[in-house]
Amino acid sequence: MAVPDRRLPRRLAGSLGAAALLASALAGCAPAVDLDPAEDAADVACASIVVRLPASLGDAARRDTDAQGTAAWGDPAAVLLHCGVPVPGPTTARCVSVNGVDWVEDATDAPVYTYTTYGRDPATSVTIDSAAASGYTVLTDLSEAVKAEPGTDACVGAEDVQAPAGTGS
Repeated sequence: MAVPDRRLPRRLAGSLGAAALLASALAGCAPAVDLDPAEDAADVACASIVVRLPASLGDAARRDTDAQGTAAWGDPAAVLLHCGVPVPGPTTARCVSVNGVDWVEDATDAPVYTYTTYGRDPATSVTIDSAAASGYTVLTDLSEAVKAEPGTDACVGAEDVQAPAGTGS
């Protein structure tokens, strides 16, 4: 009488265990974030910025996106970046300067804020869910990448503007 080979079930169990581990690892991968590219996303300056973007912003890891000139961080995505957005003109909106980069703030959808670079062409916008990510940390971490393209203008405050001659001010 032949003795059954008991190694086969162990090999099979080991293979099944490895397959289950692989399947669970793949299931944990976040899918690419679905974004629309900005109008000027194909500008070479955007490519220069995107390749310099950090792998993480605070605790949020960078994710793959499906559009040129874009980036996302967090799962779910708490920070979205679009390069090639329209360059903002003069504005009375709040402007913050972080590490040499001026950002115009749009708080229309607070607690989700959008910041757009001022004085840079093409402009870059970043949308931050402030419930999940620190705006200051995000803008600080993105400044080095954005500075890859030089600024040509800067935000000014009311104290920086001189009254025209002859107005009595």
